[in-house]
Amino acid sequence: MNTEPRNVVVDYGNSAAKVGIFNGDTLTARHVFAEPEELKTFLQNFSASGFIISSVNRDAAMVAEWARQVAQKFILTPSLPLPIQNRYATPATLGVDRIAGACGALHLYPGAPCLVIDAGTCITYDFLDKDGAYHGGGISPGLRMRFQAVHTFTAKLPLIAPVDHPPLIGNSTETCIQSGVENGVVAELNGIIAQYREKFEGLRVILCGGDALFFENQLKGSIFAVPELVLSGLNSILIYNVSR
Repeated sequence: MNTEPRNVVVDYGNSAAKVGIFNGDTLTARHVFAEPEELKTFLQNFSASGFIISSVNRDAAMVAEWARQVAQKFILTPSLPLPIQNRYATPATLGVDRIAGACGALHLYPGAPCLVIDAGTCITYDFLDKDGAYHGGGISPGLRMRFQAVHTFTAKLPLIAPVDHPPLIGNSTETCIQSGVENGVVAELNGIIAQYREKFEGLRVILCGGDALFFENQLKGSIFAVPELVLSGLNSILIYNVSR
């Protein structure tokens, strides 16, 4: 009989809510809800030992109230105790998704320096040293944001969709934009990774986010693609606070 506590974690982004169900450390189910009412119905009927929510722009307290059959509930804020040491100079401005990703990296690779790359609306780089201290990283425009910028800030260039493996030398306006944007992102990622590897021996590079699949096979060296890193990080934060 499995006696591990069952936890429900919610990563509420700009467009949808990702929900992970964990038995202890193990992710046993994952759901995505595009509409708040769908999430509300699910949470109101779900029984669990613990609950945590990370929210970019939603009322996290309201969502937590929906989880009425849960014993212990937490909202990820900069003041919530964390399993990592947060050395960010402005912790109140640090995105909760970046915090969760860093905690997920610590859970996966304790004792190793980690670089978490989240390829989403923006591309974020988050560095955790071998002692579990979070230092920060970088933020740059994401893949689709770059395509949108090329279209928005020029008079005639069209809005183009990304493709798998664009040519290096484009032979049309469309393929030139795809080459410049996508190959440019790959060059950026490889360049940033190389700089971190020069500074930190034994670096683990973890790739997550909605556009991770576009880049997973184009990056140099050992890259660990962990699509549910944020959910795993949220669960580790939940376990850490329950045990306090």
